[in-house]
Amino acid sequence: MVRARNKLSAAAVKSAEPGKYSDGGGLWFHKRADGGAQWFLRVHVHGRRREMGLGSYPAVSLKEAREQSEHFRAQVRQGLDPIKQREKEARDAVRRLHVLRDVALDAFESRKAELKGDGLAGRWFSPLELHVLPKLGQVPVAEIDQTDIRDTLAPIWHTKADTARKAMNRLSICLRHAAALGLEVDLQATDKAKALLGKQRHTVQNVPALPWQDVPTFYQSLTDGSVTHLALRLLILSAVRSRPLRFLHLDQIDGNIWTIPAEAMKGRKDATRDFRVPLSSEALRVIDQASAHERDGFLFPSVRKGVISDATMARMMERRGMVERPHGFRSSFRDWVAETTTTPHEIAETCLGHVSGGSVERAYRRTDYFDQRSELMELWALTVTRA
Repeated sequence: MVRARNKLSAAAVKSAEPGKYSDGGGLWFHKRADGGAQWFLRVHVHGRRREMGLGSYPAVSLKEAREQSEHFRAQVRQGLDPIKQREKEARDAVRRLHVLRDVALDAFESRKAELKGDGLAGRWFSPLELHVLPKLGQVPVAEIDQTDIRDTLAPIWHTKADTARKAMNRLSICLRHAAALGLEVDLQATDKAKALLGKQRHTVQNVPALPWQDVPTFYQSLTDGSVTHLALRLLILSAVRSRPLRFLHLDQIDGNIWTIPAEAMKGRKDATRDFRVPLSSEALRVIDQASAHERDGFLFPSVRKGVISDATMARMMERRGMVERPHGFRSSFRDWVAETTTTPHEIAETCLGHVSGGSVERAYRRTDYFDQRSELMELWALTVTRA
């Protein structure tokens, strides 16, 4: 016997008292005692009764509830479970809505704790922001394939090889992040894109460095007592990177120890630990001279505000006709250590703030070789100041 349908009217639904009312065909209207109301559908599939909500009233009208119920009854006639089908459709919709920009931002957010300064400098995200998202940002991540990636990165694959490599790396992380979210993505898309793009012609150039034998002459030419000259002198003597030096604050110095905050140390896996730099007698003398320029506790302030920039030191070297750059003095120091001393590898690398050894070895190592490094930095200072 065919069950009667469309038993309810819009007016009856609107004025209904609390209770459950059948519209026929398994469609029910439930008016609650608190005044709220919703629609639900009862069907039998695979030998069991299934009950599914169709939305609240009046957001879903009687007409809309009937249309939904007919859609789901048609699925039952095909032997499908309408609840599981709706869940599948919802998952498919989520996949379509997860565009690459959303996934990239979520991936970045989840990795901030791993990045220096929580990634606020933007270096992790910028390769994506500049070279990938303008073209692929609004594309559903599930639809991105190797040809999309190839066409996006081809313009910079050879001309800006390092940037393109970083963009490809970040994109691979985003795809893995999308997979972890339950999205269907091609995790091999970036590898396939690399195969399509071919081997990069551009080779990465190391930062030009002054031969260590020429460092003493350069060091002793820095004589005008300016912020730039003093910053370069301390950069040479300490063998640190430019950024921690430029942001050197008086409260980081205690006797002959300069403590660089952990967050300022690039690339260190033990990022929760500060890094102690031994200061030679010459380095302390330079710091004493630089204190005359101190502003807000910073030893190397810029002319207007903030601190001296890396470009300021580099431009000074350019004006002298030099191709070398400030960062290169770290290489000068490392070559001097290798060629003139018998310093163990791990001590030499620690001087540069590098992490050496495997994870297990580092876990058991508690020393930072400070005393041995102090002797080495004192010897380096004697080398660069010799007549």
